[in-house]
Amino acid sequence: MTLTELRYIVAVARERHFGRAAQGCFVSQPTLSIAIKKLEDELGVTLFERGGQEVSVTEIGERVVEQAQRVLEEADTIKRLAGEHQNELVGPLKLGVIFTIGPYLLPRLIPALRQLAPDMPLIIEENYTARLAEMLKRGEVDAVIVADPFDEPGTIAWPLYDEPFVVATPKGHPWEKLERVETAQLSQQSVLLLTQGNCFRDQVLQACSDLASRQNHGHGLAGMLQGSSLNTIRHMVASGIGITVMPATSVSPADEPLLSIRPFKAPVPERRVLLVTRKQFFRRKAIETLQQAIFHSGLPEVSMLTDLPAPLTL
Repeated sequence: MTLTELRYIVAVARERHFGRAAQGCFVSQPTLSIAIKKLEDELGVTLFERGGQEVSVTEIGERVVEQAQRVLEEADTIKRLAGEHQNELVGPLKLGVIFTIGPYLLPRLIPALRQLAPDMPLIIEENYTARLAEMLKRGEVDAVIVADPFDEPGTIAWPLYDEPFVVATPKGHPWEKLERVETAQLSQQSVLLLTQGNCFRDQVLQACSDLASRQNHGHGLAGMLQGSSLNTIRHMVASGIGITVMPATSVSPADEPLLSIRPFKAPVPERRVLLVTRKQFFRRKAIETLQQAIFHSGLPEVSMLTDLPAPLTL
């Protein structure tokens, strides 16, 4: 068993295709296939089911690939330790961010990070929480910024900030006269939500129980109208078809001609944002610097959790 063979099986598990995995490993497909067959023979198990256009990973294959990923990370750690003057803040950091955070945090985070670590550029992946969790587990990203709850085993999470929710209505809506909105009032309106699979949709429904009940019964426009992004929903609301709930950081001066923004009455619904990495990830200084950059990013409308330095082990 060699590290090269372990890299091959991790690549096939990631790509679900021998040809693409071979290209990613810069070898020919026969070379990769022979090496994997040799490893399967040595272990006495079948790691992949071949057939059709896509390769599937067997049950035992999933466990072997997961362990192989750990071994490769530990091998990388040994290489880093061997270089006495290795700087963890030199070289790209692969960062995953969910769709409802990335567009609003990154423009402020990147300038702050360049001040603290100018030689550590970000390779950014925006995606859903479930997909980012899988990418983190497979080592395709080094860290992710997601909303709580996040309970992926084998990870460490640092709380970053608490972000309140706000209500967005079209201009001229009767709620413009309200100083604050009660969550129970949402059930009286047509509320536009993100499509299923987006964690912010689930957080809104969890915070507004009456609205969740209405959604479950499919009542009104809210049961039919959804948007694929906050930006899409923002424009639908501006057109007058309903109202929506948005994270506070997504509100910008550009909304002023289109929308009216109202805060919630206490208790204000909010979400906690986390920075998560694998327990085995060796560039801890890079993660700490990323955390510091977020704290110094000047992100508006949030409560930074600089008093909670201890990570949460998941």
